[in-house]
Amino acid sequence: MAQEGDVVLIYHENNPMTFARVEDIRPDIKRDWYHITLLLLTIPTQIVTWILKDVYINGEEFTMGGKPMRLEEVKKAVLAKTEKPPAKKERPIMPSPKQGTIIPFKKP
Repeated sequence: MAQEGDVVLIYHENNPMTFARVEDIRPDIKRDWYHITLLLLTIPTQIVTWILKDVYINGEEFTMGGKPMRLEEVKKAVLAKTEKPPAKKERPIMPSPKQGTIIPFKKP
């Protein structure tokens, strides 16, 4: 089941609609139902709370307003570990050049 902080892709009528981050999942009074709060990653962002069965949160299709919907967990990217590049040799600090004169710009 998706956990708080996970990113999910929301499908509407079998088409990907938007990404959302799971903000909160709390049990409902009815067994196997949950209040899932999602931050829709749209412009502007929106927060919605849906009451879904656990199987729907796990990716099974459900309907809203007679339209098929589905949540699909987005897998986290695993970055390959890379070796650190060799440390750069530090250049010796050079003495700063002599300070110049500041000449103000005057309009004619």
